[in-house]
Amino acid sequence: MIDVSATAAATEPRLIVETGLSARVAAIVEPVLEGLGYRLVRVRVSGADGCTVQVMAERADGTMNIDDCEACSRALSPVLDNADPVDRAYRLELSSPGLDRPLVRQSDFERYANNAIKIEMTVAVDGRKRFRGQLLGAEGNLARVKRDDAAAGEPADVLLPIEEMAEAKLVLTDELIAESLRRGKQAAREQLATNDNQPSGGDSAASSPRQNPFPRGSDPSSGPHRAQHEGE
Repeated sequence: MIDVSATAAATEPRLIVETGLSARVAAIVEPVLEGLGYRLVRVRVSGADGCTVQVMAERADGTMNIDDCEACSRALSPVLDNADPVDRAYRLELSSPGLDRPLVRQSDFERYANNAIKIEMTVAVDGRKRFRGQLLGAEGNLARVKRDDAAAGEPADVLLPIEEMAEAKLVLTDELIAESLRRGKQAAREQLATNDNQPSGGDSAASSPRQNPFPRGSDPSSGPHRAQHEGE
């Protein structure tokens, strides 16, 4: 049976998208990621290390581990080499969204409701482009935010068009860290239960050696997971 909800989540369009060169790269990598079962979160082309093309991705449930990053990186490298959207040598970096993640889809604004958020608009709302406060959820393609800097007598709640946001990002707080740890422990328990229910016997592919593609000093257990490859 096809999981309709999972399929819908995987194909849900992003409402906050890139411009310029980042948009051209996104148009190339997004269908590849979807074909692998992942969702594109964001593409950012920067001058770090000469030139870095950062592709942020996740599964439909919001997870993304080191093996996922490596698989996506290896699939995208030849596609980008063939399309050649960047006119100079660059470093391709695949990463998970991390805790203080950007929100780009309507479901993101629903999933991460009750967390602190900061938003920058492309079009001013009530004379301002920057908002910070508590995300209360989404109403259609509008995000409801309770501002933490509202003056006395000024409405604290605002509705902001998601498609007119340049960036929306969670703020790292103790509550967000605690919730992430709770989810991590729950996922670990579920994985352990799944392993206990599987028949005994080794998986040869899981034990085969492979080259480590991650930068020296990176800690796979904390922060965004990353895989890196060089491109030209």
